[in-house]
Amino acid sequence: MTGFLPSVEGFAKGTLATVATLSTVGVGLLYYGQNYLIYPSAFPPGSRTEVPVPTDFGIPYQPLDLRTEDDVQLRCYLLPQRQDLSVTNPEAAVLPTEYENDDEFIASRPTVIMFHGNGGNHGHRIPIAKVFFMKMRCNVLMLSYRGYGLSDGSPSERGLQIDSQTALDYILADPNFSRSPLARFLTDAFDILYGQSIGGAVAIDLASRNPTKINALIIENTFTSLPSVIPHALPLLARVSFLCHQKWDSASKIPLIPATTPILMLSGAKDEIVPKEHMRTLWEAVAKRGEKKTPGGKEYKTGLERAKFMEFEDGAHNDTCAQTGYWTAVADFVASLARDEEIEKETSSSPQ
Repeated sequence: MTGFLPSVEGFAKGTLATVATLSTVGVGLLYYGQNYLIYPSAFPPGSRTEVPVPTDFGIPYQPLDLRTEDDVQLRCYLLPQRQDLSVTNPEAAVLPTEYENDDEFIASRPTVIMFHGNGGNHGHRIPIAKVFFMKMRCNVLMLSYRGYGLSDGSPSERGLQIDSQTALDYILADPNFSRSPLARFLTDAFDILYGQSIGGAVAIDLASRNPTKINALIIENTFTSLPSVIPHALPLLARVSFLCHQKWDSASKIPLIPATTPILMLSGAKDEIVPKEHMRTLWEAVAKRGEKKTPGGKEYKTGLERAKFMEFEDGAHNDTCAQTGYWTAVADFVASLARDEEIEKETSSSPQ
């Protein structure tokens, strides 16, 4: 897995911390033009026209055009698994191939929906998708938000909420992806939401609105809310942070996610954009999910049963994914979902 880290690190160090540009604008622009600043899809230059494709990195894929409920075309990437992948590509992990066809194999693997940060486009995150696809042998849907890359429309909080729901609905409706054996309680849903920075806020929001359809979340360097991060990232605008109408209030949405939903939280201790305290506060909310009281009044917590928090000492906002131990933690988390499902199956099939 470490062989993938140089390409991941190269991407991470090249990503612009575009939120900092807010400090150069006036209060009026903060309110009326904040969508252009919060969602800088044109940066780095060329991001709206030059979008890398998975085959540039040796990954087979399918172009996926999704049409949203408000008639916006999203041009995404779908990376479905293949049984012969380890034969045709030596980088791929070797798995048993006892399935009759690729459709059955796809249905046997986890599906990751990726939500990227606010700068660049989804093509810049292909090295990250490659780890999920090659090393963990997951199916991957790389969402391209509206107004990003080659997708139509203009980004906004409401717009990205619609985009993420569209991606989830596609996975749940597909006969292969929806048959995953890891589906809990015999439902037709299995998906892992992976979000970085504002993408983590998108993932948390989607999970809060679909509490019975999301199986797990992986969240990296996400804020409690956008207004609350302004005083740190943009001290000059601290007094007018109330003008930020793009809320992404993750702190209030985590309690809506069931305590049984596994969550992995990955935080960079040297994050220069989102203070590490934001991730710690979100972790506290995760830990309190499902908090109950015994008849005697003593509280006990269930939210920690399937959740984990990791802080990387040298991780900055854009290179935490390149830190030692990051991908091992992610791989262990994904593997644990399969183990838990096997235990549930055995328990449910045991004679009472």
